Amino acid sequence: MKVLATSIPEPQDGARVALITGAGRRIGLAIARDLHAAGWNLLLHYRSGDETPALEAELNASRATSAASFRGDLGDAALPAAISAAAIERYGRLDALINNASSFYPTPLDTLSHAQFDELMASNLKGPLFLAQACARRMSDGAAIVNLLDIHARKPMPGYVAYCAAKAALWSVTESLAVELAPKIRVNGIAPGRMIWGGGDNLDDAQRRAELARIPMGRLGGGDEVARAVRFLLSADAAYLNGAILPVDGGLRLA
Repeated sequence: MKVLATSIPEPQDGARVALITGAGRRIGLAIARDLHAAGWNLLLHYRSGDETPALEAELNASRATSAASFRGDLGDAALPAAISAAAIERYGRLDALINNASSFYPTPLDTLSHAQFDELMASNLKGPLFLAQACARRMSDGAAIVNLLDIHARKPMPGYVAYCAAKAALWSVTESLAVELAPKIRVNGIAPGRMIWGGGDNLDDAQRRAELARIPMGRLGGGDEVARAVRFLLSADAAYLNGAILPVDGGLRLA
């Protein structure tokens, strides 16, 4: 597989650079817009579709040469090295990795297939781990990695055994890397709850009302809540946070 870049911008002096996976839609889109507004240059990863190239154009219209987009499958073993190398080629630095991309759909045990297991592990565990490996080799002191987890890594949902297992493994990886990469690179995680309705939810209106009733805050969180948490974990205010898993769930983990 060839990793494609839709543009080759010149680096902007002083701007920090972040690689965001799954950046073209939903929570990834919110993270990208929030960090860009805070002055970051961005490498926007996407697997398919045209949302991310459109976002690249939008961000560059606001601040020239501040974004580039890359297409690739997180299950491809060549992707991590290619994207991390491209970050250095285009911007001369890489300050943050946000592992946001995630496949999510039900896999009841009696119908779980090897193909489903492999796909869910690729996006939720294998990709983030090997991206961290490739990026850590190129990051300088003070860089940070943020992994998007899920409260259901520790509170499994019936019928989602493979997804929950992958997120639980990524939780462990986050804590392990926090020890292995310190003090050069901080590694933290965010465990969202019910932030947005997902394509893999398969919930009808009555089920959605019941789900909202379970959240102590009484509402969906939305992508912006996660985006603000990511920006905090990348900031100097979080300089002593390492190996932390920040719940952004409105209290749902306690329900």
